[in-house]
Amino acid sequence: MKVRNNSPLRQKWYTSSSRSVIFNELPPSSPDLIVYRITTLRSASFNEQIFRRTDSNNECVDLRWCRYETKKGFKKRNNHKDEGDADGDEMSTPFTGSGHIIPLLDLTDILLRRGLTITVVISPVNLPLLDPLLSSHPSSLHKLLSPDPEINPSSPHPLIGKIVSTQKQFDPIVKWFRSHPSPPVAIISDFFLGWTNELASYLGIQRVVFNPSGAFASSIIQSMWRDVGENKNNANNGVDKDASSLISFPEIPSSPEFQMWQLPPVSRNFIKGDPDYESFRKGMLANMTSWGVVYNTFEDLEKTYMDHMKKQMGHDRVWAVGPLLPKDGTARGGPSAAPPHELLTWLDNKTDDSVVYICFGSRTTLNENQMSALTGALELSNVNFILCAKGSDSAFKQRVGDRGFIVEGWAPQLAILGHRAVGSFVTHCGWNSTLEGVSAGVMLLTWPMGADQYADEKLLVDELGVGKRACEGRPDNVPDSVELARLLDESLNGEILERVKVKELSQTAKKAIKGGTSIRDLDMFVKLISEL
Repeated sequence: MKVRNNSPLRQKWYTSSSRSVIFNELPPSSPDLIVYRITTLRSASFNEQIFRRTDSNNECVDLRWCRYETKKGFKKRNNHKDEGDADGDEMSTPFTGSGHIIPLLDLTDILLRRGLTITVVISPVNLPLLDPLLSSHPSSLHKLLSPDPEINPSSPHPLIGKIVSTQKQFDPIVKWFRSHPSPPVAIISDFFLGWTNELASYLGIQRVVFNPSGAFASSIIQSMWRDVGENKNNANNGVDKDASSLISFPEIPSSPEFQMWQLPPVSRNFIKGDPDYESFRKGMLANMTSWGVVYNTFEDLEKTYMDHMKKQMGHDRVWAVGPLLPKDGTARGGPSAAPPHELLTWLDNKTDDSVVYICFGSRTTLNENQMSALTGALELSNVNFILCAKGSDSAFKQRVGDRGFIVEGWAPQLAILGHRAVGSFVTHCGWNSTLEGVSAGVMLLTWPMGADQYADEKLLVDELGVGKRACEGRPDNVPDSVELARLLDESLNGEILERVKVKELSQTAKKAIKGGTSIRDLDMFVKLISEL
């Protein structure tokens, strides 16, 4: 285990024929402790060493500490449980964005059902998302409240500043860890929180990256952060090359190419030497040195890129366990802006594959011209539709009548997409939406806006052939209403190739989580975590 020079856990070993003595150099506020190894239990794979902690008066404090000595170092773990103590198997640390926290909580639910005990580090604003799981798993799920991430007004990029501010959780988590009677053996944390790699190393436990993006997009993102500021193709010192310049990734299978503006701005706008950017880049690179990576994807969707990431990581502890979808999709992500029973009753009255669902995620808002083009296309088309967007006027609602259902806010997307009446999905190509659409077997009409969405679009349209582009060009481009209306009508035609392909892919997604490849990977992940 690598420990920082100022680590309160750094130690000196003294060996004699009878015992090994460790002097813990603890913070001034802590009592002086001397730890004696009093017995060793050997097995074929490790030495389990039970320690006796004493204070400065040589009085025994407890027998709660043990160390596992391996070729790679040692890990601190509790070997003693008082009655009523909960097992601290894992710590889960999500990022605050809904697209990040929701799938990680889905994974948390699955792991809890498999017998693991988990503590989730969560901010007060996101606590309502955890409450249903706390009710379902009262004895094995615990929460550790942390402040909401702060936004530094002087940061060159608000998202970077927000992520870097989460590092303030480092010391409080260490303090909690030391005081816990049965601390975790692993941290599962969002890929934005690369600093938790150092946290896990400091605590002597393993860190697993949870990647809310697909393996294809992740390959591109990791390549960019590896080369940013150094590669001639990337932005340097905060100054972009021509936004239309072509960026290639020859080391990634199929050698994908993107125009500069299609790549995530958080990496293409990197400012070399800026403390926040450099700190974030350090964390992104640390992801590649983690003990393992979990992807919310499935093998038949991204096998080529999963294999690529295993090669990049240098080991096989890279698991595809998706799609992570709860059975009840009506409450996922929080309460709906429209009563779910009203929405589902409306759908019940529509024929099979006659409804287009339109949603751009929780963070994207169409500009006025884009909204006008979209509503114009819906009026020109013959489709029934559910539109999740703010800003549609009452006159539009009157003109479309019962053909349309407007949701001005959060919608039960999983339940909508799974309904027999829904046949296609106009989507911003966020990864959660991508997986939900593919799993439901609905044709995808892509309208990406940023982040990893252009990579997801390329995967869906160019490689898998399960979608068509609804709006091409930059995030502020406006589609032609007539052409978009034609595409909306066409998307509900059951004979077009994209609909056939997505229904086939939907079947493989279902097989993956019903005894297939994702269950295989999940079984292996749980097995290895349980052995830590």
